[in-house]
Parts: sequence; C-alpha cells; structure tokens
Amino acid sequence: MQEMTIGQLAEAAEVNVETVRYYHRRGLLPVPPRPTGSIRRYPADVLRRLRFIKRSQSLGFSLDEVEALMSLHDGQACNAARAIAEHKLVDVRQRIQDLSMLEAALATLAQRCSTSKGTVSCPLIDTLMDGDELTR
Repeated sequence: MQEMTIGQLAEAAEVNVETVRYYHRRGLLPVPPRPTGSIRRYPADVLRRLRFIKRSQSLGFSLDEVEALMSLHDGQACNAARAIAEHKLVDVRQRIQDLSMLEAALATLAQRCSTSKGTVSCPLIDTLMDGDELTR
C-alpha cells in the first residue's frame, strides 16, 4: 500500500480525521514530516497501528492500556502483555457481574409495573424517586 494523506488514513481506518490528530497529541501515532510546500504522507504501517488502537479499544482497553500494549510490541514482552490482558479480563468479569445484577433489578421493577394494574403510582418510578434498593 502506498503512502496516504491524513484523510485517506482516517477513511481507511474508519475513524475521523480529528481522531488521528488526537492520537498524535497522545503520542499513539507518529506525526510524519511535512515536506516543504506539501502535505504530510503516512506510511502503511501507521494504518496498521491505527487499526490496532481501534481493535484494542473495541475489546475495552483504555488508551493508556493501548499505549502500554504498543510499547510491548518488541516480541520479548508477552508476559507483560498477558498481565495487562488478565487485568482487563478481571474488569470485564466484574462489569458482567454488575450488569447481571442490573438486569435482575430492572426485570424485578418491570415485573412490579406489570402487576400493579389499577394502582395510582408506578413501582418503577416510585423506586427511582425514593431511592429504594433496586433488588427488593
């Protein structure tokens, strides 16, 4: 693949140009030199790096974690990369547990609403207004 402008790079990676610029400021992507009187051109490896960032984010990694993973890309630090992934896995499992509890609470509230026909107030709204425990 040939070199690309920032617009072509952003389009190829399916991100906004401002995202590319933000990653420059964060130090996640290198800023190519600007030839006198011309526009910057990005080599193909920058597209690969940009896609790595986006795929990592889609797995839930923060930009700080992405930066740490990219710094380990020398092939010698698989144990450190595994440790980052294992830490992220603990976070994901906790979020799943939290979401399961949220799901149960919302299901309970929705059920209360369906069984409160003819009452003046709605159990869901009452619970949210009064700050009652959602899991009751």
